[in-house]
Amino acid sequence: MSIVKEKTNIPEVAGEYLTFVLDSEEYGIKILTVIEIIQVLRMTRVPGAEHFVKGVINLRGKVVPVIDLRLKFNVEAKENTEETCIIVINIEINDISITLGMIVDAVNEVANITNENIDKTPTMGNSISTNNILGIGKIDDRVIMLLDLIKTFENDLVKISE
Repeated sequence: MSIVKEKTNIPEVAGEYLTFVLDSEEYGIKILTVIEIIQVLRMTRVPGAEHFVKGVINLRGKVVPVIDLRLKFNVEAKENTEETCIIVINIEINDISITLGMIVDAVNEVANITNENIDKTPTMGNSISTNNILGIGKIDDRVIMLLDLIKTFENDLVKISE
């Protein structure tokens, strides 16, 4: 009789990630979803939008909704700094391609995170959902929450695409 040991690494998660900071916590998103990184632009508010939707911007003739990731993750709002920026991403949901911007405190680097440096998301109990976290990346002494952008924004993306 053999004992099957549960694998702690998640092969489909390994790869290159753009890492960024929100309230001193580090996150990573798959680099292939990133279109560009821009400084915070003047936004036009959208009446009736969720509190975390800061508005829309005109990015080379395309209207792009911008979400304040601090507010989306229930982190206290703060004034923008010189490092505050918008990461413009593209996500596919239900065969619809959606471009949106995420306001973050600062961008760190592009990091190649291997299987050996990714752990499964720990269970946090029934009251805390970690569905939008692909895994936990480790680089040196840093811990990086690897975000699943579809699960992070799926409810918002459905509203945006309607």
